[in-house]
Amino acid sequence: MDKFTKLTGVAAPMPVVNVDTDMIIPKDYLKTIKRTGLGKGLFAESRYLEDGSPNPDFVLNKPAYRNAQILVAGDNFGCGSSREHAPWALLDFGIRCVISTSFADIFYSNCFKNGILPIVVSPENLEKLLDDASRGSNAVLTIDLENQEISGPDGGRINFEIDAFKRHCLLNGLDDIGLTLEHAGAIDSFEKTNASVRPWA
Repeated sequence: MDKFTKLTGVAAPMPVVNVDTDMIIPKDYLKTIKRTGLGKGLFAESRYLEDGSPNPDFVLNKPAYRNAQILVAGDNFGCGSSREHAPWALLDFGIRCVISTSFADIFYSNCFKNGILPIVVSPENLEKLLDDASRGSNAVLTIDLENQEISGPDGGRINFEIDAFKRHCLLNGLDDIGLTLEHAGAIDSFEKTNASVRPWA
């Protein structure tokens, strides 16, 4: 998993409440267990017209936001079914950070396991960030995970809270497998000892 330390990128505004995982990645795209290639299905039902062409009114299709790496979203983002394809699709598109006033628990946890930083802010700060994100090509935010700080295009700063363990994992690029491999020496030592003590096992 890629480390997340500091990210400077365009932020796209999506002030929609209750964006569920089916909106993030519709069920038609759940036939694969691969983490790549899902970016094309991200928000597919809103992003494409019935003939399959891009919807010009959808925020991520607008020229200023096509390469957005940050999403500033409405309350209760990621609700609905617990599909891990949702963070996979966001990541494959290029989104590394989602900012909202609240997240569904399972989606929130899945983001950390896939290298995406979900940030919870107050309603007042979300309004400020949505205003920043509405500036098109000037909608650039800097997310500093180490200092737990968001910097806006006008120099304004917003601090955010995050669980210390989750922060450690993102800063060091550790998913569940990576965390296990940190103990590879101890695991190997145990297996060797166990093999000599219990050769029949």
